[in-house]
Amino acid sequence: MKINKDELCQLVPHSGAMCLLQEVAEWDEEQILCLATNHQDPANPLRHEGRLPALCAIEYAAQAMAVHGGLTARKDRGKPRAGFLGSVRDLKLFADYLDDIAAPLEVRAIKQMADANHSLYELRVSAAGRDLMTGRAAVFLQNGDEA
Repeated sequence: MKINKDELCQLVPHSGAMCLLQEVAEWDEEQILCLATNHQDPANPLRHEGRLPALCAIEYAAQAMAVHGGLTARKDRGKPRAGFLGSVRDLKLFADYLDDIAAPLEVRAIKQMADANHSLYELRVSAAGRDLMTGRAAVFLQNGDEA
């Protein structure tokens, strides 16, 4: 089931241009694949000195994790709890910038483990079959607080 930008932006703690993902192409209990096309937009809020550093792929992936958590929570129990990025490990960047990538960004987050208070995801941002960023990230959920 594809999810459009309006619905997707309700699942991340950002609004307007900071909601970076364009759509959810596919998802299930274990993973999500989102697409983004604003990496070439000169008005992208993450640009620095006119460029979008590849390190910003972490924020794209973090938003994919948030959307996955929101969709999973909605399916299982209602509203998701607020989450915070706790760590990023084994980060590998395969590009210097994202704004010179012509194809849409494919942002994948694969849940490695989860319990009531945190989740660990494998992350991959790619475009046209080329990896741009890989790594792992931990998300910590705020106790008793719903987003």
